[in-house]
Amino acid sequence: MAAPELTAGRDTFPKLVQANAERMPKKVAIREKDYGIWQTFTWRDYLAQSKLITLGLASLGFQRGDKTAIIGDNRPQLYWSMLATQALGGIPITLYQDSIENEMQFIVDHAEARFAIAEDQEQVDKLLHLKQHCPRLEFVIYDDPRGLRHYNEPFLLSLERLQAMGKQFGAEHPSYFEDEVAKGRGDDTAIICYTSGTTGNPKGVMLSHASLILTASSAAKSEGLRQSDEAMAYLPMAWLGDHVFSYAQSILVGFAVNCPESTATVLADLQEIAPSYFFAPPRIWENILTNLMIRIDSAALVKRRVVHFFLQLAQRIERRRLTGRPVPPWLGLLYALGRLIVYEPLKDNLGMRHTRLAYTGGEAIGPEVFLFFRGLGVNVKHLYGMTESSVFIAIQKDRDVKLDTVGTPIPGVELRVSSEGEILLRSPGIFQEYFKNPEATRQSMEDGWFRTGDAGFIDHDGHLRIIDRAKDVSRLADGTMFAPKYIENKLKFSPYIKEAVCIGQGQPYVSALINIDLAAVGNWAERRHIPYTSYADLAQRPEVYDLIYPEIVRVNRSLEEEERLRGAQLRKYLVLHKELDADDQEVTRTRKVRRRFIAEKYAPLIQALYSGMDHAVVQAQVTYEDGRTGTIRADLAIREVQTKQAPGVGP
Repeated sequence: MAAPELTAGRDTFPKLVQANAERMPKKVAIREKDYGIWQTFTWRDYLAQSKLITLGLASLGFQRGDKTAIIGDNRPQLYWSMLATQALGGIPITLYQDSIENEMQFIVDHAEARFAIAEDQEQVDKLLHLKQHCPRLEFVIYDDPRGLRHYNEPFLLSLERLQAMGKQFGAEHPSYFEDEVAKGRGDDTAIICYTSGTTGNPKGVMLSHASLILTASSAAKSEGLRQSDEAMAYLPMAWLGDHVFSYAQSILVGFAVNCPESTATVLADLQEIAPSYFFAPPRIWENILTNLMIRIDSAALVKRRVVHFFLQLAQRIERRRLTGRPVPPWLGLLYALGRLIVYEPLKDNLGMRHTRLAYTGGEAIGPEVFLFFRGLGVNVKHLYGMTESSVFIAIQKDRDVKLDTVGTPIPGVELRVSSEGEILLRSPGIFQEYFKNPEATRQSMEDGWFRTGDAGFIDHDGHLRIIDRAKDVSRLADGTMFAPKYIENKLKFSPYIKEAVCIGQGQPYVSALINIDLAAVGNWAERRHIPYTSYADLAQRPEVYDLIYPEIVRVNRSLEEEERLRGAQLRKYLVLHKELDADDQEVTRTRKVRRRFIAEKYAPLIQALYSGMDHAVVQAQVTYEDGRTGTIRADLAIREVQTKQAPGVGP
């Protein structure tokens, strides 16, 4: 299939929304659940609401090239604000809603944002505090007025008031909106999306309308997206993936997007919408699986055993299918029975009864998690992409899915592997540049090819296989290859392990720092009448170490089957006294581990793992939700694991 081409009059998102409002004015474009009721907006409404915001911004003196910082949960008003900014030739900058002030301040100031549109009081308060450090920020606009009645700053106004100003401005300038939209061009910058910043300050990735439209359209056509599809907009708007799925592709194809009432109601709202098109990073799939397993383990004994039997059967059959081995007729009959009494009811309970296309991406997903959902009959596929490529690089085709690959390149994308094993790419979706960072832009390119930073190879079927981040792949002291993320993903298949950090570069063996999942382990402890007072108390219970031990053994057994990683089995582990937290800079807002920071912060723990000690004392600073800091001190047990390479002490 050839890559799509840009057509006249459809080279920017405001022009595309104009076309949608004209050809399907009554088609549902976006919904929002508010006070338990789904509010529906058509493409005609989408354009009308965006137009009022556009004209309101114009009345405040918005100029072409101005930047608008947008922060909040997924709300129609914030998507309309992005379109309004683009309609005036401006550039939206989306921020993570859980960002602390310092993180927001860096981006707002670095991006030179003149306007900010926030969802509610929480975000307004952060913007008011940082405004004195961001001299270019002139206006702060909010959507939800609750708690803001007595705020009287002259630069602060509600979105409702802004739209009223826009209505008046439009009456005085009847063709202003249409004239401004017509000025837009495909090579204009559509958005600046900031990277997660795993190794330092985030970089602003500048993407054009053309890059996003061509790439999103190519993926939509090759995957067969339809106007009748339904999608959930629940991932952070600051992440380009949400921008592509909930904004770009929705506008291009015309399908409906649904905004949940809150982050706490996503799973319940997912059941009501039952989307046909669904994307989730591995951590979401893992959370869904963990919540499901907690409910299953709380069921009666007979029911629990029946469900576990059929779930194991489904994974066994799916593994045979994906590896090209035939499924015996008797297994097929059992699977048909399982579909009737287990798989379909579970899919319905998860809100995936109508899911036609489902993706995972952002980082590698554990094969066991992948097999679990595919075994249920959910068409989950790997998607490989990144911010700098307008997301899409490779996708698995429906009948060409492999456990250990991320699929084949979408139309228009070219891939090759450098002599060092790094994946390089060329694509219409490649970013324009890093904002105000020409040196980083230069370093990211090699003879016209973009350096992805991922290590991998292309197999004989043309599938791309990612091993790890190129900078993270290393060797143990004996030369054994060490790919930390690969092992960590295997650990996180366990419902009891929320996060893991593996250490081993230059060391004699691999060790792990483990974060337990409080919900899953807490439920397990309560059913066994094990008392605990806090996360730290529960994490250090000997019973919890015994619970984690078999999960480590399971991972080691799977590594025994892989020749290149057999020597990278886990020898020691400890359970951390706190969850790794983005506020403490241990992980990014997208939950990517900041390895260098953790290596420095937890150096005493890492040293203890390789010194023959059976415990280690840690003292670390933590950041609370209100911005205050404190110190936690804990004495952590170290457990050795029995492997074929070393006897170990066992649980």
